[in-house]
This record gives sequence, structure tokens and C-alpha cells, in this order.
Amino acid sequence: MKNGLYIVATPIGNLKDISERAAEVLKEAEIIACEDTRVTKKLFSLLGISLKKSFVPLHNYNEEEQSSKIIGLINEGKSIALVSDAGSPLISDPGYKLINECRKAGVYITTIPGSCALICALQLSGLPTNKFMFAGFIPNKEKARKDFLGEHKNINATLIFYETAPRILKSLEAAKEVFGNRDMSVVREITKLYEEAVTASADELIKIYSEKEPKGEIVFLVAPKTEDEKEEIDVERLLREEMKKSSLKDTVQIISSKYNLSKKEAYNLALKIKDEQ
Repeated sequence: MKNGLYIVATPIGNLKDISERAAEVLKEAEIIACEDTRVTKKLFSLLGISLKKSFVPLHNYNEEEQSSKIIGLINEGKSIALVSDAGSPLISDPGYKLINECRKAGVYITTIPGSCALICALQLSGLPTNKFMFAGFIPNKEKARKDFLGEHKNINATLIFYETAPRILKSLEAAKEVFGNRDMSVVREITKLYEEAVTASADELIKIYSEKEPKGEIVFLVAPKTEDEKEEIDVERLLREEMKKSSLKDTVQIISSKYNLSKKEAYNLALKIKDEQ
């Protein structure tokens, strides 16, 4: 096996989702870099893979320090597999700093693709898939939660978040306030026995999960803006206000990016406003 770093996706629930290639790499790799060695060793035992190899912890608190050590081991001729506790590494999990340093060091890197909760949830939700944005975990505190969701309100794409079961009701309540009557989806226990995907309005989802608290890992999705919401944006007013403090070029860039508008249309309207002034 060639020395280098192998980014390996592991199952998010059903053990049979491990690919033949992933299992082979995990068997042959001399060192396993993982979030929690206990979780990964348990996975290896369930998969029937020998534990007679080195397991190195790599998490948010030691990634910078461990990156140089891992690169050093690769340069010594070692093959290293990077895994997260479940699913595809780096997706709301540690690893991107390590990959960045590996690229700078010129060491061999490859990926062994597989399960990814956000993609599975998008497939199950029934929401538009042509354009989507993954925004990670929703903050825990009330104001931070509402502000965070509000930052994504005008993004014209299906929004995907990770959430925990005990906090999903609070997030649904905040989402109702921010996103109004858009369709939303709660997807949980993906690939497991009690897999569930419920797509409905915020009110309906709040009712469902108020009566029975959900369990398991949750992916929460919100549909793109409705046509009514798009019409609510007063582009001219926004341009006029921004032009008071920014150049025409900067105004167009700021407003079109923030509200996902056509730059050409924003520019033409900005020119018209400037001529009037």
C-alpha cells in the first residue's frame, strides 16, 4: 500500500454500507487517525478488522499538533487512514487543517468515498436538490440560533443543518419565525432500523415532535425561498441605502451577493438610481 493519507468514509448506521475499497484500506493502513479511538476500535471489531495497528487521536483540540506528526510518519513511509466517528471525514468534523498541511507538504492524499448524512438526508427529504447549502450545526443558545438561521434566510437554495434530538424543537420554533411557511424536513436515524424523513411545515413538525421527542442523529433541512418571499425584497430600497456609504460597484456586489440577486439587474437598477440623483 502506497505511503500517504487515505480519507475513508465509514458507515453512518448500517455496517453493510462500508465499501470493499474502504474495508481494504482500513485493513492495510498501518496507522488510523480518528476522532475517538474507542469509537473507531469498536467499528473495527464489528467489521472484523484487526486492532493490531496504531490508532492516533485527531480532533479539534490537537489537529494542528498532530498534523505535523502525521506528515512526518507519511514521509517515513507509513500509510495512514483518516476516519471520523461516522460518515465522511471533514464534514463538520476535524481534518481540513490536516489535508491543507498535507497538500503544502506534497504528500500523497486520496479519498475513499462513502456515506454522508447530509447527502442522504437531501435525497430522502423530497426538497429541491439542484442547489443546496450545508451550514453545519445550529448554535445552542437562543439568540445565536435565531441570528444564525437569519443569516441564511435569503440564500436561494435548500439549506441543510445538523442538529441534536433534544434541541430540534427549539430549532423548529426558531426556523418558523425566520423562514415562515416554507417546507422543512427532519431526517433521522439514516440507514438504521427506525429511519425517518418527515417533510412538512414548521407548525406540523413542531406538533409531531412535541407529542413524541425524536431520537438519534438529525439532519434538518429548509426549502428555498418561495416566490412570495422573493417578491418581498425591495431591491431598489436596498441599493439606495447601500449607495449612501459604498461605491456603485461595491453596492452591486454587496446587495447581489447578500440577497442572491442577478448582478446585471442590480447593476442596471443602480445605474438608474445614480442617474436620478
